[in-house]
Amino acid sequence: MKRTVQPEMLDALPPDDPRAVRSRRDLRRVNAWMRNHAILIRALQTAAGDGLPRHLTELGAGDGQFLLRVARELAPRWPGVSVTLLDQRETIADSTLAEFAELGWHAQPLVRDVRQWIEFDTPPVDIIMANLFLHHFAERDLARLLLEISKRCHFFAAVEPRRAAWPLFCSRLLWLIGCNKVTCYDAPISVHAGFARDELSALWPATAGWDLMETNAGGFSHLFVARRKR
Repeated sequence: MKRTVQPEMLDALPPDDPRAVRSRRDLRRVNAWMRNHAILIRALQTAAGDGLPRHLTELGAGDGQFLLRVARELAPRWPGVSVTLLDQRETIADSTLAEFAELGWHAQPLVRDVRQWIEFDTPPVDIIMANLFLHHFAERDLARLLLEISKRCHFFAAVEPRRAAWPLFCSRLLWLIGCNKVTCYDAPISVHAGFARDELSALWPATAGWDLMETNAGGFSHLFVARRKR
């Protein structure tokens, strides 16, 4: 299946559009079905080992609920983490930030397109992560983004749609679990734009000093991990 990147409906809707609000709620259920939280939690724990990360940035953070669910699992072992929630839309509720604070994490939204973010000389952080985000970019823009990510962190992890027949088939059945028209329209587009084999590894900058891992994860997801060699 050839990779194709097309615009998704959710990205074109105003954040407060009822269809967009409903679709973001749908995505929480889709993430749960894909088990992306568990996949990223395992990847992050493996990366950190016995260390304690101090700063984590999520790209395409959306409403912050995905990382909040991850944080609930990691906070007992990773106290006091500072979190930057980067997204081009302002969709993070104050209540979500308060829930991070209750876990002992300090979360700060950053409303900015990632293309603007990479133009700033931001200091490196321990971890950068992304969930269902990289597939929005065609290869040229994605290679540039991965280059800038490699300059800004010690560990990067991304969970993306797996581009294969089974995930595509299932993406066309999301109406069965009550997803709205926006989610049902976007899901097959996401799978067609997803990844297989070592496609992300091939786009990572060809410089020494990184260990890369790329694999299928669960029934629907594709995991990419880059870890700076110690």
